[in-house]
Amino acid sequence: MTGTDSGAPAKTSKAGRNLPAAIAVGVGLGGMAIGLLLFAPKGWLALLGASIAMATHEVIRRLREHGYVIPVLPLMLGGQAMIWLAWPWGVAGTLGAFGATVVTAMVWRLVGQGLNEQPVNYLRDISASVLLATWVPLFASFSSLLIFQENGGVRVFTVIVTVVFADTGGYTAGVLLGKHPMAPAISPKKSWEGLAGSLLFGITAAVLSVIFLLHKPAWVGVPLGLMLVITGVLGDLIESQVKRDMGIKDMGTLLPGHGGMMDRIDAMLPSAVVGWIVLTLLA
Repeated sequence: MTGTDSGAPAKTSKAGRNLPAAIAVGVGLGGMAIGLLLFAPKGWLALLGASIAMATHEVIRRLREHGYVIPVLPLMLGGQAMIWLAWPWGVAGTLGAFGATVVTAMVWRLVGQGLNEQPVNYLRDISASVLLATWVPLFASFSSLLIFQENGGVRVFTVIVTVVFADTGGYTAGVLLGKHPMAPAISPKKSWEGLAGSLLFGITAAVLSVIFLLHKPAWVGVPLGLMLVITGVLGDLIESQVKRDMGIKDMGTLLPGHGGMMDRIDAMLPSAVVGWIVLTLLA
């Protein structure tokens, strides 16, 4: 038999991903996000809402596979409310939606099986539900709040490009130089050399973005870049530990080369919080 074996698996990178597919998906998503942020900032809410709905559903599905009883409707609708209510009411709208989501989820899980049947594992399920409501839609909604500030599209773009460059620097340094594991019990492929690459690329991207896009002093980019790198790495480690607890590699399979939507935005979620804080206070 001659020719190429069509059933051969796709080549993967040292980081364990289908690199060509990952690059294609990353470029496509990045182009869409950049276009919205720079030319139609309020359209960001639609993209963010769709992404968060998919990520939330992925985590819910995985939790339910492991026996958790999660109030699906309150979390899905509440997540959208956290994002969209930032439009008319800002912080009050987002925090109000978060509080209403948590209360509704608590009551929903309590009475979901009827008042004559005692809930089982109520504390476990509600703890997971509140974590999910905080981790995904609430954290993401900080970019909704940022979009309505002066030059909001550019501000959100600054946060995203810093995290992306930090991730790129970490990946490059980790693949080429990585020898000393940073957190082998959680994510074996993370290295201290990768963290150094993330810091170099991330802080550089933040400083340049602050100077040329936000027209602010260069020093503002230093704490911004530093904090975004730290929260981005921690966000990735947090999701890695959650997946390790559940014995899975990816939250989903939606994005070729990346896994699920949650696997793509894990570093972005806590970074949105830090980006909003730093840029609100300093820029």
